[in-house]
Amino acid sequence: MRVQLAVVYYSTYGTNYQIASIAAEAGKAAGAQVRLLKVAETAPAAVVEGQAAWKAQADAMAHIPTASAADMAWANAYLFCAPTRFGGMASQMRAFIDTLGGVWAQGGLANKAVSAMTSAQNAHGGQESTLLTFYYTAMHWGSIIVAPGFTDPALFKTGGNPYGYSHTQGAAFTEEVKASIGHQTKRLIEMADKLTA
Repeated sequence: MRVQLAVVYYSTYGTNYQIASIAAEAGKAAGAQVRLLKVAETAPAAVVEGQAAWKAQADAMAHIPTASAADMAWANAYLFCAPTRFGGMASQMRAFIDTLGGVWAQGGLANKAVSAMTSAQNAHGGQESTLLTFYYTAMHWGSIIVAPGFTDPALFKTGGNPYGYSHTQGAAFTEEVKASIGHQTKRLIEMADKLTA
């Protein structure tokens, strides 16, 4: 297997951490080398520490390495996962993307497979627009977008979003959800493997 997958996520209360963790396991099961990476927190420490659930999740993820431009150069496939904020990815993910100018300018993000997942508090909280607006960034990079489309029955059991898996906060991580996340991850790896052949 030639695929080196970076699963890059941001999570405040744990939903996107769970999605990313499921995806990372699916990637390993598919034979890829996988790095599970969080992006740096940009909210002031006093704000994070002032909210018990936020602080608890930050503490629970303390062992996860922080994503860097070097990780992006290493990988030949990217899976991004972040919550929606007003119809776009959380600012922490956008801040990480803004650090990638150097590797982008050297062509280090071009011709690599990319896919994305998200979550929102409610079923129509901006998930589709979050994924679509993220893919605009991937187009600027010259990356190859690998959306799940309607390529597996599992997708119809979890909302039927052809742009990328999206989770409603508080919903259970059922076997159907895991199958949908797993399918998208495996599809990304299959396409990345073809690109690196």
